[in-house]
Amino acid sequence: MKKSQIFNFLMRHGHLLQGRLKKEVFDSNTSIAGFRDRCEKGASRYSKIPNGVTVRRLEIEGMNAEFLLPDGCDADKLILYVHGGGYVSGSCNDHRGFVSKFAKFTGVQNLLYEYRLAPENPFPAALDDSVTVYKWLLSSGYQPGNILIAGESAGGGLCLATLLALKDQSLPTPAAAVAISPWTDLSCSSDSYKTKNKLSPAPLNSWTVFSSHYVGVDRAVNPLISPLFGDLKGLPPIFINSGVDDELYEDGEKFYLKAKDAGVDIQFRAGRGMLHCYPLLAPMFREATEAMDEIVGFVQKHLHGQQV
Repeated sequence: MKKSQIFNFLMRHGHLLQGRLKKEVFDSNTSIAGFRDRCEKGASRYSKIPNGVTVRRLEIEGMNAEFLLPDGCDADKLILYVHGGGYVSGSCNDHRGFVSKFAKFTGVQNLLYEYRLAPENPFPAALDDSVTVYKWLLSSGYQPGNILIAGESAGGGLCLATLLALKDQSLPTPAAAVAISPWTDLSCSSDSYKTKNKLSPAPLNSWTVFSSHYVGVDRAVNPLISPLFGDLKGLPPIFINSGVDDELYEDGEKFYLKAKDAGVDIQFRAGRGMLHCYPLLAPMFREATEAMDEIVGFVQKHLHGQQV
């Protein structure tokens, strides 16, 4: 059995390893504080900062943030990284390990920041914070053509929604975007939310619960909440990777197809037999490494003009 198959099996059947016969089911009473705590503890397994990456902490408009700086990186180039966590969890602490490795793989400095979380701060808090950080970068001297925005899961959806917000506000968009397993439809209307749930490690109904917390009194089909429903014309080049065995698979695929029809320069990679956000697990197994290499090539092309 391949490494990826072993890893995916363990992830899919994590409830058995924890002594539970059935997968956990989320509902409106599920403790978000408890979920955040579990995410923080789970991230500790991947929290090691690779050699050659420096962490520089700062505050941006009241938000905790940090630069993750690989040795020898170009000070003028930057990846604005939008963390995932279903809009209800996520922090610099629980994403530092993944994003520092992403910085080392790409050779580009990454800026990771803590946007406000639901349910305490529903839409548009996370989007407003993301636009604020982008504006801060511009005011700090970074050129739009030297910025790439990237994110995974809810962060992948948020980076795409941020592009739409920048377009709506007539602000210059970044050079390109990378979205890994992006959540683009918070109405959760795709079949994959039902057909893929048994293949995924995510608790049952978790996406609908997270959606209700973030959407609040708004509508899930608001394009700035669910970028799948937006006018995608004029967006910069985009790369999307989605694991086929993930509830969010169709969110990525549908966004790709709609953006392509709108004339966007967009690429889509379907990870066969792969789970949620698997490229971030590189170099644990071959498929993750190959997916990350493809993402790195896209970053190099659009930030450095290199054909990889």
